[in-house]
Amino acid sequence: MTSTQDGPSGSPARATPAQIAQIKQRAAILSVMATLLLTGAKIVGAILSGSLALLADALQGLIDVGSTLFTWFAVRVSDKPADDEHHYGHGKVESLAALVETAILFTLAGAILWEAGNRLWTDISEHVQVTPLIIGILLMSMIVDAIRWRSLTRVAKETGSEALSAEATHFSADFVGSALVLAGLIGVWYGIARADTIAAFAIAAFTALSAYKLARRTIDTLLDAAPQGVSERLREAAEAVPGVVGVNWLKVRPTGGRVHGEIGINVSRTLPLERVAAIREVLAAEFERIEPGADIAVTADPVQVDDETALERVLLIALKLKIPVHHVTVHTIGQRLSVSLDMEVEASLPLGQAHEIASRLEAAIRAEFGGETEVETHIEPMETGAPTGHDAAWDTVEDIGKALASETAKRTGPIHDIHSVRVRQTQNGLVVNYHCRVDPALDVASVHAAVDQIERAVRIARPQVCRLVSHAEPAIGAETS
Repeated sequence: MTSTQDGPSGSPARATPAQIAQIKQRAAILSVMATLLLTGAKIVGAILSGSLALLADALQGLIDVGSTLFTWFAVRVSDKPADDEHHYGHGKVESLAALVETAILFTLAGAILWEAGNRLWTDISEHVQVTPLIIGILLMSMIVDAIRWRSLTRVAKETGSEALSAEATHFSADFVGSALVLAGLIGVWYGIARADTIAAFAIAAFTALSAYKLARRTIDTLLDAAPQGVSERLREAAEAVPGVVGVNWLKVRPTGGRVHGEIGINVSRTLPLERVAAIREVLAAEFERIEPGADIAVTADPVQVDDETALERVLLIALKLKIPVHHVTVHTIGQRLSVSLDMEVEASLPLGQAHEIASRLEAAIRAEFGGETEVETHIEPMETGAPTGHDAAWDTVEDIGKALASETAKRTGPIHDIHSVRVRQTQNGLVVNYHCRVDPALDVASVHAAVDQIERAVRIARPQVCRLVSHAEPAIGAETS
């Protein structure tokens, strides 16, 4: 796309939609002005020289004036934003302008072919008058058409404007036509009587070919034909984004020089909404990189992936029902599944209401895994507040620390080096936090079992302890780099 200034990394920054609209409208206005001036010059030249051929070319210029005015109108309308009646904007107006340009080109080709055939049939080609003034005006016309052809082609590519692309095609036909007319007149100058008629046939053929190419491109746009290669590139980029399980469907179509479309992706149903939103943002960035200015709507469908565990499925069910659960265990008992879990509810909630919540959760789990699934729910009060507490006395901290160290020494397990012991007095009892060290190569399950043995023994020996929280660290000198 058109760049207006360097971005933060030094690369050209893309022009904004408002800047693109200004560029297209300025190019269309300049084209209108150039056409008016050139047509006026041809009319004056035809009057001064009496050249019928130049007068016909001037009349064709009048058609060009109407064409460029319509193009200017089209690019102005196409840049209008979407409204209640046009949800996708007004970009198709440019396709309509291109279609009108196509009709004009076919009409010109037919008119030239008719005139050339008429001259050949009536044998009037020998009466063509060639003067330096006609040659000069044709040369000037070719220079102006070449400049407009080149500039409009560049702007059309930069802005994606179909109307300007059609106008550039029109002026390419004018340039080649003027060149062929000039070649025919030079042939007549040197005594080749049929040169002008032969040139007219060549002009008609080139104009018709240009109109055919433009018509195919315009009709593809109006019929929402997918741009070649775009859907393949977008699909490949989407499938490469982490978190995208697959692409269900992808629809793209060109409108007003931009690609619009929709894509449906599959994501794991266990993903949180924040993660799904992040996947969409990554997709949008990838689409912008591949197809600048593309407007692709993303629909994410949650699906069950092949490697989804039973535990993940249970947690997802609880999440959908907004029921806090923990200590979820899943076992296979013969041919059926056994699920047990702790469910938290507000402490002030009556047991009857809490049991209804548990029954709803159990029913959802059985619906997921089958009616024969065994589900056991333990109801716990949820701690919604933040009860106050304070640091315990130093002798209490020392006593708990010694108890932890003693229980660790009694066992030959992997736990050692009890440190950073903190004890807090709360209304429910003592809360103990401590750190310990363990071989970093040992698996988490073995570490948890060893820590659990120590904590169970301490709580039996110190009933005032209501909770112990351990933090296992890799042994010093054994950390992996």
